[in-house]
Amino acid sequence: MSAPLIVLVGPMGAGKSTVGEVLARRLGVPFRDTDADVVATDGREISDIFVEDGEPHFRELEKAAVREALAVHSGVLALGGGAVLDPVSRALLAGLPVVYLSLEVDEAVRRNGLGQARPLLAVNPRRTWRELMEARRPLYTEVARIVVATDDRTPDEVADAILDALELKDYPA
Repeated sequence: MSAPLIVLVGPMGAGKSTVGEVLARRLGVPFRDTDADVVATDGREISDIFVEDGEPHFRELEKAAVREALAVHSGVLALGGGAVLDPVSRALLAGLPVVYLSLEVDEAVRRNGLGQARPLLAVNPRRTWRELMEARRPLYTEVARIVVATDDRTPDEVADAILDALELKDYPA
């Protein structure tokens, strides 16, 4: 069994996929995104899963994707924004190099937009995002070894901060 070198958690729009790809490229390891795994497995976009089958069905698919990825992936792993809602998933993250990518509401709304691709933000995105963060922030903090703010930072700057904090600047030295 292998373990991910870095696991990224945080809300939608925090840059988990973008920063994850930067980190993977710099470290010379593969990148994996559990949201992409769900889409590949189910054959539908996440927004379609939400609309057609509901959030509970999506969360079951997400839990399975997280468990699988944590069991076999040894590179950089980005988890979907709600993956930390599952207590078993949180338990599986214990002891791993988990990084919580944080951002403030104005930046989150700017990055996420108001499109259907973000079904949880379809109605009143600012209020909904704040409510989601009230519920999720303690869970992100619980599983994270470090917190890195992404507001007003480029993906490269965020990657630098992560590599410094995890002391991976010289990986695989």
